[in-house]
Amino acid sequence: MRVALTIAGSDSSAGAGIQADLKTFAAHGVFGVSAITAVTAQNTTGVIASAAMPADLVTSQIEAVVSDIGVHAAKTGMLANAAVVEAVSAAVADLEIPFLVVDPVITASSGDLLLDDEGLLAMKKELLARAHVVTPNILEAELLSGTRIRTEDDRREAARRIFALGPAYVVITGGHAPAGWGPAPLSDEARRAKPEAGSADRIVDLVYDGEVFTDYATDRVGGRHTHGTGCAFSASLAAQLALGRSVHEAVPIAQAYVAGAIRHAPGLGRGAGPMNHFWRLDSDKAGRL
Repeated sequence: MRVALTIAGSDSSAGAGIQADLKTFAAHGVFGVSAITAVTAQNTTGVIASAAMPADLVTSQIEAVVSDIGVHAAKTGMLANAAVVEAVSAAVADLEIPFLVVDPVITASSGDLLLDDEGLLAMKKELLARAHVVTPNILEAELLSGTRIRTEDDRREAARRIFALGPAYVVITGGHAPAGWGPAPLSDEARRAKPEAGSADRIVDLVYDGEVFTDYATDRVGGRHTHGTGCAFSASLAAQLALGRSVHEAVPIAQAYVAGAIRHAPGLGRGAGPMNHFWRLDSDKAGRL
């Protein structure tokens, strides 16, 4: 069985973080193992408290699972501070962990800070050079690149700058872009010829491999139950890489998975509620009734 490792924080509401990653791995038929970097007290309305794990304990968790079980791909989420970022980077190199997906978690959906300034600098200097893929949203891409993103040309420039930090692929997701942001609206005829063009009803994720920019578009799913979308997207990518698929094969699969999870959300919580990570299983059951 293929194995994927998540190195991330614990979310007590189970909508994001370690809990979301493990559910996503399971939903893709991949066995998930974990190394917890921080513990948070949070719910759908925000982060109430958090505490980082000691860096050497994070290293020990990674070594324990890799030395015994082995992993075919890994992903990072909340890393909290520079000491943890440096420990993770060193472990990835020393243990030769393949296909690392870096989800550069800097703030929570609620706006709460989840990585300090020194940690961000360590991520840019050390961790991204170990990454196969980095998956920032618009705000995270701005912070990693030092580029203000207001147009599609800005996003491409940000991707170039992030690529220069060392990852093999940069995927700047479009879900947090303002409605209507992106390429200019097209006529119906032109849109049929070029369905990847952005609009208020579409999300366009940008993939850059150092030479070619590729747009992947998907329908935008409305609603407030979007807690942990970045975690689920990056975990889905890691699962697909563990299964042997390429980045270009994995991105549309991850898009469809996240869209379905939002669409089938259980409706929990008073704020940005969690998605349904097992929506495909629930859909299969409903179809058999």
